[in-house]
Amino acid sequence: MAQASQNSRNAGLESLLEQAQWTRTQLANAVNRTGAQAGMTLKYDHSAISHWVGGTQPRKQVRRVIIETFERKLGRPVTYQEAGLEPVATKEGSQSGDTVESLLNLGRADMDPSRRGVIAAGLYSAALAVPLFADVAHAEDRERMTKPASRIGRGEIETVRRMTDKIADILDELGGGHARPMAAAFLVNTVMPYLRAEAADDVRDDMLSAASDLTYLTGWMAMYEREHGLGQKYYVRALKLAGEAGDQVTYCRTLRGMSLQASNLGYGRKSLEFADSAAEAAPKAGPRLVAFLRGQQAHAASMVGDKHMAFQRLAEAEAALSKADSRRESIGGYDQSAYQFHVAHVLYETKDLPGSVAAMKASLRAQPKNERQGRVHSNAVMAQRQFELGHLEEACSTWGAFLDDYVLLSTARGDEHFGTMRKRIAPYRKVRAVRDLDERARQVSALKG
Repeated sequence: MAQASQNSRNAGLESLLEQAQWTRTQLANAVNRTGAQAGMTLKYDHSAISHWVGGTQPRKQVRRVIIETFERKLGRPVTYQEAGLEPVATKEGSQSGDTVESLLNLGRADMDPSRRGVIAAGLYSAALAVPLFADVAHAEDRERMTKPASRIGRGEIETVRRMTDKIADILDELGGGHARPMAAAFLVNTVMPYLRAEAADDVRDDMLSAASDLTYLTGWMAMYEREHGLGQKYYVRALKLAGEAGDQVTYCRTLRGMSLQASNLGYGRKSLEFADSAAEAAPKAGPRLVAFLRGQQAHAASMVGDKHMAFQRLAEAEAALSKADSRRESIGGYDQSAYQFHVAHVLYETKDLPGSVAAMKASLRAQPKNERQGRVHSNAVMAQRQFELGHLEEACSTWGAFLDDYVLLSTARGDEHFGTMRKRIAPYRKVRAVRDLDERARQVSALKG
């Protein structure tokens, strides 16, 4: 039996005993039964549980059994941290178990309103080194119980894929403030048990890939809600899951998302590094993915002053997009609207403000009608650039369109745009268009409380 920890009494294990409504003898018997199903001969009694509650750490193999035992009794995921147990180290070169465990802890904190403010306050790291695809690809799984409580198949993978698409739709229609808590809860309550279940190798890879996709989307929403440290944490976990699944597409798409995040924060060099890394990691992919990556490379190159490379990447994105079929992915899709948005960014960075506004208009015309959240951001950006051009009345009209969608969304980025709008128009209240817009803004502010 391992030595007692320096923190003495294990309050986490005591709490789980209370939640399970077990005596120490009942827990000992349950652990023995679960261990037997995994081919282990365990003969624990109440005295062993007393040692654990007193702070002694069980053997590594037994810690996994304890976690499994409580999960079966409580019907929910249980982390090592919650149980007051030291996490079990992975095999040499293994990362999967650690990734799942850390994602579970992150998701549980994100879905808890009392803890969300704490994790959201985490700082974005501009010096972050991301795991290379080759380092995490098909990593050995953590040692698992040989007979887990459940087994998954293709149906569970389809559930995760479809739910991810639904959450993406809610993001577009109602905003990340509503969609992300749903994503975090689904990750914790449904996806984590799937990842811990027994599965054929190909099914496990596909489930890791589906989980990576959802984790990427959750990180995207955190970024969109200006919780950049949290978004970065989700992104890193998405990278690891994608690597372990051997899913290069989701891996490079996540890196591209990290590039966008860096560009939003003004880190041009870091944005370019991530964008180029995403392009290098990409498999021989279809033209839409190529366009998706080249567009972000163009934006990042313009941020560091490489005008020639920026326009070269735009040309490559346009050429690739012209070869893409008509289907558009619900997550990370790239279309004419997204391409024109990148054109607008490049033109803005290269001081062509009128051209940037024209590209923004083209982007909005091509934008699907149901993408309310994307439209909020696009209209706000275009209005600010029209304002910079001195086109005050046109900017007010565009800000009016922004308000049409903003009032229906829960979005921190929209809140930021709303504040920027009110600051910009404040000195111009003698202009009728500004007075009308300001009055409407007051009404919207009252409605959103």
